[in-house]
Amino acid sequence: MLTELNLANFTVFADDSIEFSPGLNVVIGENGTGKSHLLKLGYVVTHVAHAFGKAQRQTKDEMGRQLADKLVSVFRPESLGRLVSRKQGRNRCTVAATLPSDGSQCRIAFSFATNSKTEVRLESMPAGFPPAGPVFLPTREMVSVFPGFAAAYRSRELEFDETYYDLALALEDLPLRGKRPDKVATLIGRLEDLMDGKVTVENGRFYLKPDTPGAGRLEMALVAEGIRKIAMLAYLLINGWLRDKATLFWDEPETNLNPRLIRHVATTLLALAKQGVQVVITTHSLFLLREIEIGMATVEFKRVPTRFIALAPGDEEVHFCAGERPEDVDPIAALDADLDQSDRYLELP
Repeated sequence: MLTELNLANFTVFADDSIEFSPGLNVVIGENGTGKSHLLKLGYVVTHVAHAFGKAQRQTKDEMGRQLADKLVSVFRPESLGRLVSRKQGRNRCTVAATLPSDGSQCRIAFSFATNSKTEVRLESMPAGFPPAGPVFLPTREMVSVFPGFAAAYRSRELEFDETYYDLALALEDLPLRGKRPDKVATLIGRLEDLMDGKVTVENGRFYLKPDTPGAGRLEMALVAEGIRKIAMLAYLLINGWLRDKATLFWDEPETNLNPRLIRHVATTLLALAKQGVQVVITTHSLFLLREIEIGMATVEFKRVPTRFIALAPGDEEVHFCAGERPEDVDPIAALDADLDQSDRYLELP
């Protein structure tokens, strides 16, 4: 889980301290305001902290190397220094992240300069590490391109950042053995109802087995992309990657989903947060935002901790504000455009 990010001169962020809820976090903003950068940075520090905690006898220098490698692999800049805010002369970026851990606080602080190629200077070493790792869902689904992807990524130059490779590795894990907790089983059942079927894996390929009696399995490439994204989420629950204290980072979950599915995705995100998964998403969809707000008003989800982080472009830097409800943040241009369209539609003769 991610508690706080402190950023100075990181891409579009000049000097910001951003807090996160242990439940559902929604990052709102138009294109170019740094939504995906914030999501990827949160994923990088969470991923490295969890992986480092599982290893033994690793050094401060080794953690710095892992952070540098992951930043380059996820953001894919020509050099690490390209992630420093573009200003005249030499500049330095600093990042500090706080993550809850069992027993001791996990706080990672590091920095790098505009002339850095692959070097990160670790400013502080964490005393503890998060007990569960993160999952990153990019805008594109992975179950239809899954067969052989991880092997190809290791041996070939593919135009995918490393979040896709990490997701392929997560999808390689087989389902957990034994009975699932009731809350997890209920959530998987919700997703299977949306798909009108169940996700199966045979010979390293994903299929959808429809609930219709006598219907044969369908290759995932023949299933609508929106359903494939739901299938991906369902399987990560089935194999245990999405579990208590894990963090789900999802970039624009509304992409390629019809309104009916978006409505159910909103309640699924709240349900994940309710059962202990930290959820961090980005969006510029007013429809998704409203569906989340509707879900928050229900008895089932009214106690789920939420945080809304609004990003807006400024003259030289991105401005942000945050609150526990959508009305606590300033209007966002990308959402204002939807409201403006509604007003113009109502004015039609």
